[in-house]
Amino acid sequence: MPVKHLNQGQLADRWDVSEATLERWRSAGIGPVYLKLQGRVLYRVEDVEAFEAASLHRSTSERVAAGGAA
Repeated sequence: MPVKHLNQGQLADRWDVSEATLERWRSAGIGPVYLKLQGRVLYRVEDVEAFEAASLHRSTSERVAAGGAA
Protein backbone atom coordinates (compact mmCIF):
# COMPACT_ATOMS: atom_id res chain seq x y z
CA MET A 1 0.00 0.00 0.00
CA PRO A 2 1.53 3.37 -1.01
CA VAL A 3 2.25 6.00 1.63
CA LYS A 4 -0.55 8.60 1.69
CA HIS A 5 0.74 10.81 4.49
CA LEU A 6 4.11 12.10 5.63
CA ASN A 7 4.83 13.10 9.19
CA GLN A 8 6.88 16.19 9.97
CA GLY A 9 10.15 14.26 10.14
CA GLN A 10 9.57 12.57 6.79
CA LEU A 11 8.80 15.86 5.06
CA ALA A 12 11.82 17.50 6.68
CA ASP A 13 13.98 14.68 5.27
CA ARG A 14 12.36 14.93 1.83
CA TRP A 15 13.08 18.67 1.61
CA ASP A 16 16.35 18.58 3.59
CA VAL A 17 15.13 21.16 6.11
CA SER A 18 14.83 20.95 9.87
CA GLU A 19 11.61 20.08 11.62
CA ALA A 20 11.86 23.48 13.33
CA THR A 21 11.76 25.11 9.88
CA LEU A 22 8.52 23.27 9.06
CA GLU A 23 7.07 24.35 12.42
CA ARG A 24 8.01 27.96 11.71
CA TRP A 25 6.53 27.77 8.20
CA ARG A 26 3.26 26.34 9.55
CA SER A 27 3.05 29.17 12.06
CA ALA A 28 3.60 31.70 9.25
CA GLY A 29 1.16 29.98 6.87
CA ILE A 30 3.93 28.88 4.50
CA GLY A 31 4.12 25.46 2.87
CA PRO A 32 1.56 22.82 2.05
CA VAL A 33 -1.67 22.41 3.95
CA TYR A 34 -1.51 19.87 6.74
CA LEU A 35 -3.68 17.73 8.95
CA LYS A 36 -3.59 17.93 12.72
CA LEU A 37 -5.05 14.75 14.17
CA GLN A 38 -4.92 14.15 17.91
CA GLY A 39 -1.90 16.44 18.19
CA ARG A 40 -0.02 14.84 15.28
CA VAL A 41 0.86 16.86 12.20
CA LEU A 42 0.54 14.97 8.91
CA TYR A 43 0.94 16.09 5.32
CA ARG A 44 -0.97 14.39 2.51
CA VAL A 45 1.45 13.34 -0.23
CA GLU A 46 -0.87 14.84 -2.85
CA ASP A 47 -0.74 18.24 -1.09
CA VAL A 48 3.06 18.10 -0.81
CA GLU A 49 3.38 17.26 -4.51
CA ALA A 50 0.94 20.03 -5.46
CA PHE A 51 2.93 22.53 -3.37
CA GLU A 52 6.16 21.39 -5.00
CA ALA A 53 4.64 21.76 -8.47
CA ALA A 54 3.32 25.23 -7.66
CA SER A 55 6.81 26.22 -6.46
CA LEU A 56 8.57 25.44 -9.75
CA HIS A 57 10.39 28.37 -11.36
CA ARG A 58 12.14 28.67 -14.72
CA SER A 59 14.06 31.77 -13.59
CA THR A 60 13.96 34.19 -10.70
CA SER A 61 11.10 36.06 -12.37
CA GLU A 62 9.21 33.28 -14.15
CA ARG A 63 7.15 30.50 -12.64
CA VAL A 64 6.64 27.29 -14.59
CA ALA A 65 3.08 26.87 -15.85
CA ALA A 66 0.83 24.27 -14.26
CA GLY A 67 1.97 20.79 -15.24
CA GLY A 68 5.59 21.89 -15.57
CA ALA A 69 5.51 21.91 -19.38
CA ALA A 70 8.27 23.82 -21.12
